[in-house]
Amino acid sequence: MDDGKPTGPQAKWWSRPSAAGPAAEDRTPAAEAREPVAEGRGPAVEDREPAAQSPVPVPAQPSDSSGRPDEHGQEVPAPRPSGQPLHEPDEYSTPPYGGPGPWAPAPPVQRPTPAHGTVVPPGAGGPPPQYAATNAAGPQAPAPPAQPAPADAFAPPPPHPHPGPAAPAQQHTQWLQYDPWGAPGQPLTRPGPPEGMEPGGRKKRRGGAFMGVLLLTLVAGGIGGGVGAYIERNGGLTTVELPQATRDSGDRAPESVAGIAASALPSVVTLHVSGTAESGTGTGFVLDGQGHILTNNHVVAPAGSSGDITVTFSSGETASAELVGKDSGYDLAVVRVRGVSGLTPLPLGNSDNVQVGDPVVAIGAPFDLSNTVTSGIISAKQRPITAGGEKGDGSDISYVDALQTDAPINPGNSGGPLVDTQAHVIGINSAIRAADSGRGPEAGGQSGSIGLGFAIPINQGKRVAEELISTGKATHPVIGVTLDMKYTGDGAKVGTKGADGTPAVAKDGPADKAGIKSGDVITQVEGQRVHSGEELIVKIRAHRPGDDLDLKLTRGGKERTVTLKLGSASGS
Repeated sequence: MDDGKPTGPQAKWWSRPSAAGPAAEDRTPAAEAREPVAEGRGPAVEDREPAAQSPVPVPAQPSDSSGRPDEHGQEVPAPRPSGQPLHEPDEYSTPPYGGPGPWAPAPPVQRPTPAHGTVVPPGAGGPPPQYAATNAAGPQAPAPPAQPAPADAFAPPPPHPHPGPAAPAQQHTQWLQYDPWGAPGQPLTRPGPPEGMEPGGRKKRRGGAFMGVLLLTLVAGGIGGGVGAYIERNGGLTTVELPQATRDSGDRAPESVAGIAASALPSVVTLHVSGTAESGTGTGFVLDGQGHILTNNHVVAPAGSSGDITVTFSSGETASAELVGKDSGYDLAVVRVRGVSGLTPLPLGNSDNVQVGDPVVAIGAPFDLSNTVTSGIISAKQRPITAGGEKGDGSDISYVDALQTDAPINPGNSGGPLVDTQAHVIGINSAIRAADSGRGPEAGGQSGSIGLGFAIPINQGKRVAEELISTGKATHPVIGVTLDMKYTGDGAKVGTKGADGTPAVAKDGPADKAGIKSGDVITQVEGQRVHSGEELIVKIRAHRPGDDLDLKLTRGGKERTVTLKLGSASGS
């Protein structure tokens, strides 16, 4: 295809024409029109050798040496005479006879051609390159002219590019900014300066976007806070209903703790006692319809002879009470309320029928918490305990052959009922073993339940209550001896003298009639072993006056068994 370029033989880059040849001096416009134009806009030539891109065109070498025209009609100069050098000496050592001269340009930079369809970033930027390069869609760009060399007869004239249509600046500079080996992060389709260096208008738009996001965040936060406050105040956006069992009738089995409590609570009361020196709180329970209430002696003791006693029923109603009678030896007392109707007496059980392990329920007002219910079992029977003794003369000491229970009992439970599974009273809660070595609150220690509670058997409480209601006093069973309380051996030893200097064995008393003498050591009562004088008193007071007792004793190393009838003494 004819691209407007000469089709004849191409000159080698090292060829030099004769100095007198017409091709070296006389160049007509017609001849110039047939030379390749560096800035032409013809189609790109593919598979060109690198030498074909030489920026300096060289005239063609004569085809022969005859001086005749060549095949193109051009006259070829005659060869020089023999022996004449083909060229003048070259002071610059111009190739091919010497090294490259100072005017020789460096070979052009060959930039890679972008693949077909690659978008080249638009826009102008930077000065044009030093050497020409080829765009994928356009012809060659012109190379800068070489530096002129010194006068040389054999040097070809400088090329005169033909004027042609100017390439648009965009096409001339677009691909020059494309560098596939450049720094990463520069997309092909992003023109202009690197990211972060946008013009002022772009920065303003970015700042406006940031303010918009900030404003949106504040608005969303305000809306969220309002919604949260609404949910907190109104319990949510919707009504939540959780599954729940239906209300039952409230009936419980009579033998259950709930059934026992429901049956016994209406008969249990809380006592508030105040005197001139002290006050206290305790529990009691109704004995009959006349308003008699049984409690502990140490509950009402703070009132003295002129103190106030107030009774509060389970319903919350209150009434004033008066003291009927008390006995410190048994630690029992009876008070009475008047003008109160609708009282429900609490049934009394039989403490002789109680067995170890039987379930029990304790009701009272521990630490003034009225209508408190606890449950447990009978831990032991006939546990001999003594309580009191604050007066120092022993007149306030109580001796109890107690029922032991692990139902929690605390200060304020005193005087309350210990009931069985039939809601029958089997004991009166009276004492606890405190964690501070049993000293109790009177000795400065803080008492509390550790699972060791003691109750007066109701059989003993019933007898004492009947006597207190009838006479205002209770009687104690006695054997008519004075015991040596300092004896450290096993058993209860009869002393040598009485408290007022009288004989230790009362004359004509139950012990004297049974043949007991001073110095005898009593070891058993009704077949139960006794280890001290306190235990002997407890075992005797567990019976009624007039009961017959079998005692075993030791005298002079020999054992004896005697039987006696219990006498009676008035209590205090």
